[in-house]
Amino acid sequence: MDAVTAVQLTKTYGKIQAVDHLNLCVPQGGVFGLLGAKGAGKTTVIRMLCGLTKPTSGECRVLGRSPAEDPAGVHAICGVMLGNAKLYAHLSGQQNLLFFAQAAGMGEKAAARRVSELMKDLELWEVRELPASNYSTGMLQKLSLARALINYPSVLLLDEPTNGLDYEAAHALNTLVSKFAAREDTTVVLCTSKMHYAQSICTEFGILDHGEWLASGDFQTLREMSGCRAHAEFRLCGGQDLEGFQLDETSVSGLVEHNGWWRAELRDEEEMPGLLRRIVENGCDILEARLVQPTIEDIYKRILEQHPRKAGEQNVYTG
Repeated sequence: MDAVTAVQLTKTYGKIQAVDHLNLCVPQGGVFGLLGAKGAGKTTVIRMLCGLTKPTSGECRVLGRSPAEDPAGVHAICGVMLGNAKLYAHLSGQQNLLFFAQAAGMGEKAAARRVSELMKDLELWEVRELPASNYSTGMLQKLSLARALINYPSVLLLDEPTNGLDYEAAHALNTLVSKFAAREDTTVVLCTSKMHYAQSICTEFGILDHGEWLASGDFQTLREMSGCRAHAEFRLCGGQDLEGFQLDETSVSGLVEHNGWWRAELRDEEEMPGLLRRIVENGCDILEARLVQPTIEDIYKRILEQHPRKAGEQNVYTG
């Protein structure tokens, strides 16, 4: 059984099509990255999966259970971390988690044991007695993650969990998510617009734009689908250039210069030595060279370029 499925899942708000006939299949295990810019429809998908929003048409299921028909059943197996998750500011971090653990049906001793375990794993134990109102943004994000994990969920839905965090805090949070996914056999669906974070944590990806599902698969599948290739980049000794240099059209292409670096797309990585050799034979001295692999951000941008929007709409990604 797949962890998450959606068939023709659609949500409209008036004239706005937030999600447009989405078909989705997320296998159990691993971290699935739902990628898209602000307004792509990621949060709406998460809200429909956890039962907070009902679809206009179509259906979705979490481990075979329908959020629309069996919200309690979905909540029992699912943990959710939304960007606007509310905690009780006047309660301590520990009191917050104890409350949510018991609300999930855990006994007093089991709740205390789970809260202690999570707060230690998330490095919140030293501040467990502080009111949540005194927590920093990073600490609140960790506390929200602990809340989502309190009931040992089989599926964890995360909506922009690194928002408001600096690089180190975001990296630490992603490391923790990967750790829990591996240790507790949890399937994670991670919604994010931060491509470099997604690449570091996700095993598969789906690309959403203006509510439309564009592509899905692992990194290599999406790379081949988009046509993104590796690039050779190199700097020449001062004063030298490649004006008029002819590339072999059967291999490398698109030789351009930017900020002192020359860049050429390779159809195969094995073409790089030959390219550098031809440049040296052309009388140029190579100061520095590197092979640059495409990133998930490169792939994402290329796929958006391959799917032009309707009149009046634009594909926008701001990083």
